[in-house]
Amino acid sequence: MKSIKGHILDVVRREMSDGELVIENETIVDIKRCTLPESEQPWPYVLPGFIDSHVHIESSMMVPHKFATIAVSHGTIGVIADPHEIGNVLGVEGVDFMIRSGHEARFNFCFGAPSCVPAVGGEIETSGAVIDAATTEELMGRQEIGFLAEMMNYPGVLAGDKEVMKKIEAAQHHGKPVDGHAPGLTGRQRDQYAGAGITTDHECSTLEEGRSCINAGMKVIIREGSAAKDYQLLSPLIAESPNMVMLCTDDCHPDDFVRGHINLIVKRAMADGYNLWDILQTACVNAQKHYHQNWGLLQVGDPATFITVDCITPHFRVESTVIRGKEVFNYNASMPLEHDNLSERILDLPFPNNFVAGPISAEDIQIDLKPGETVHVIHASDGSLLTEHDEVKLTGNPLFDSHYPWTEVQKIVVYNRYIPGAKPIVGLVRGFDIKNGAIAGTVAHDCHNIVAIGSNDDFLVKAVNRLVEMRGGQVVVSPDEMLDIPLPIAGLMAPLSGHEIAFRTLCIHEMVKEIGCRMKSPFITMAFMCLPVIPSIKITDRHLMDTQKFEVIY
Repeated sequence: MKSIKGHILDVVRREMSDGELVIENETIVDIKRCTLPESEQPWPYVLPGFIDSHVHIESSMMVPHKFATIAVSHGTIGVIADPHEIGNVLGVEGVDFMIRSGHEARFNFCFGAPSCVPAVGGEIETSGAVIDAATTEELMGRQEIGFLAEMMNYPGVLAGDKEVMKKIEAAQHHGKPVDGHAPGLTGRQRDQYAGAGITTDHECSTLEEGRSCINAGMKVIIREGSAAKDYQLLSPLIAESPNMVMLCTDDCHPDDFVRGHINLIVKRAMADGYNLWDILQTACVNAQKHYHQNWGLLQVGDPATFITVDCITPHFRVESTVIRGKEVFNYNASMPLEHDNLSERILDLPFPNNFVAGPISAEDIQIDLKPGETVHVIHASDGSLLTEHDEVKLTGNPLFDSHYPWTEVQKIVVYNRYIPGAKPIVGLVRGFDIKNGAIAGTVAHDCHNIVAIGSNDDFLVKAVNRLVEMRGGQVVVSPDEMLDIPLPIAGLMAPLSGHEIAFRTLCIHEMVKEIGCRMKSPFITMAFMCLPVIPSIKITDRHLMDTQKFEVIY
């Protein structure tokens, strides 16, 4: 039996008192109120840990047990994880890999069954696997699967598509919640979407959308990720409807993740003057209730899972993280995670992957652009997953002599990595401002084919062919050098520590700046150029799509 004394924050009763937690094995068996004796060191503040209510672990490029090592250092004790990315590459095999890796860490993972593998499919895009309604039914019956992950095919929900509705019914049959993904839906369509049984949405980007979501009975998950940042516009919901709000990062790049996680959103909300108990409700409590998890809320009988911080101000520091009675992080003496030995074993096994694409040549990415024609340009913006649709009547070649400034328009190439002999699809993109080089990656939401953007064909070919050599990764090419990060696990993750991946990511981002691109998260922004369920124009391995009208352009 052991105990910890400090200022205990009871999020259920919304009160703070001095006391002592008594822990036996992995459980809180008593909470004693007491006067804290004088001490040379300030007594810690004890509170439930933070939860990321919607995250794709694959976006960190870390396997789950390595992700957990970083998460606990920020006071995160659990995540609601959608293995949608690896599911699109490997199907159920990929989901099982994530669950196995998660078991290697003393951490709380609630994995969902990907609902959209592929995100749209059919003639629109090619994924490496398909998870149909029958497979979804099997997954929902598994104890380690806690929810049906984001239903991105909102047109299918609104149309009553039989396959889509069967997946939702499978989750409801097993009493598990259904996550949503419906950017821009308000009014009747939002009500219809919620009425189908969908209970959350992390895609709200305006206060109107957020309120519409809550009015329809859905919880809003405020996202503050690497590319999409919605806190500033949605944060009033923390005060308006604290029981209907959760926090997430969705897609968090490794160099951002090592700096902070949900703790950064909590600090920001505190600095903005929101009520402490409302903030903790959104950061610690609502996810556990919504996803039927008992990870610990500092009540007698709860798992002994909590964090300690040095103060309750926007400048707090996480001093320790305890999960099920074991200290897994200590600011002054970092503790290794229990059972953290997958890295030794995984090297003896083949990395799970699905990659058959061969090299390309400059002839494979030619496009015919003639004066007088109307071309469609994807207009990307830093910090947003949404794109604008520029329709331009050519007076010349927009790559060289249009009314756009020099180098503002580049080619974007998407190349199927799952089918031998596939041909690349080529489009035009602006906003990346690559002056002299190319970037490419196999993180390309959501089917994760190869995507590349570059200032000329030679750079594009070099970048794509390096990815083919590595069987997945990220690469940047300049006139003088090439820098890459191999991602041999499904073309999405590396078997490295979080800090090692973050360091390599920082190096590659510095080189991206050298070739002219000033975006904060260029690879994540590029990855979302391929996602046809987000407006308003995107490109897949098969088509350029008007995703506002959901029509094929070519």
